[in-house]
Order: sequence, then C-alpha cells, then structure tokens
Amino acid sequence: MDIEVISTAAAADVARFDAIIDVRSPAEFAEDHVPGAINLPVLDNEERAEVGTIYVQQSAFLARRIGAAKVARNVARHLETALKDQAANFKPLVYCWRGGQRSNAMATILSQVGWRTALLGGGYKTYRRRVQARLYDEVWPLRMVLLDGGTGSGKTEILRKLATRGVQTLDLEGLANHRGSLFGGGGGGVQQDRRPQPAAGPVGTHEGGPAGGDRGAAGRAGSLSGADLP
Repeated sequence: MDIEVISTAAAADVARFDAIIDVRSPAEFAEDHVPGAINLPVLDNEERAEVGTIYVQQSAFLARRIGAAKVARNVARHLETALKDQAANFKPLVYCWRGGQRSNAMATILSQVGWRTALLGGGYKTYRRRVQARLYDEVWPLRMVLLDGGTGSGKTEILRKLATRGVQTLDLEGLANHRGSLFGGGGGGVQQDRRPQPAAGPVGTHEGGPAGGDRGAAGRAGSLSGADLP
C-alpha cells in the first residue's frame, strides 16, 4: 500500500488521522512534540546514542545495520502492544525529527500491515515551522495583553487573580515550572528545559520584555501592570 506524504502540520490536516505517531526517542518526545501525538520510539534514548556513536566512530554501514535490527525489534513490540487492537481501517500519521529513516522505517512496516499510513514530510521540523509562522507571521484572531514587569513585581499573583475572575491567562513561568523569581515562591515541580510553545491565551507573563526578543509579537499585544487591576 502506498504511503501518503503530507507537507503541512496544520491542525485541519492532521485531524483526519486516527493517531499521530512520534517515533523519536523518549527524550526528544519529552522536549516537545506535535499536540496529541503518542510516542512509539523506533530507538530508545540509549539505542539512539549507541547507533550515533557507531556512525561517528566506526562506520555508517555498521550503524545502519545495527540500527535496523533495533528498529525492527522495537516496531515488532509496538505491533504486539500499543497497536495490537487497531482495526484494518486504522489511519496513522508518522513522523520523526525531519522525516528521515526512523519515520520511513515505521511507516513502511505499518503500510505493509495494510493500514493507510501517512508521513509528515520534514517531520517535527515541519511542525516547528508551522508554530513559528503562526506566532510571528500570521495575524492572531484575538487580542493579546502582555503582562510585563521586573522580578518580584507580582506578575504571577495578578495572573492568578485574573484567572479567578474568568479571564483566560497564560503563565509561561508556571508552565515551565520556572523558579527564577527573586523570592522563590513559585513552582514546585521539576523545572522543564523545553522549547517555546504556542501562545494559548490573551494574557501572558514574561520577565523584562517581549518573549524571545520578538518585537512583532509585542507589537500585537497590549500591556498591563498591577496598578490596572482593582
């Protein structure tokens, strides 16, 4: 069965699939992934490191041969566990880092099973480009308000109060479990080392200016200080 290749990660395009399968390693998946994706790695963290080391220090051929054996075993395990109850009309979308060997290996086997399998051309990087375009190049259909201020000025507390009043808020420090406050009062979980995520609400907080130095995003946002909140 032919493998379809899609070139966009827009929500409407990926919504037609029954599952979005991220075949990257668990560490890559934990860092970031397409929303709603499940992680069925063809190489786990240790295996990926081992194959990469062999590729650099010994030979590309040996790395591919050893990697292929590991991939085959891992895909077989997924077929016997996570995918064992899928019906004949199952339609998965598969991706890896850039649409290379890992996703192609998984997609080839799933297609041979008889499932109508598709690949995300360009892999995760295609999704990242979609996020960046959505954030920085397109007009947002909502009004953003940037809550700005120095460390210790009470930005997080303002967001909490706004949330109790039914205002949709986005606490970037809270999402990252960031404990950068001067007073150390926020957070409690493990601080995440994650790439920036798409904004999801009309009020956000950032330390000292526009997130990531993006003047375009700041230009589309209003500003708010503690004095504006009764």
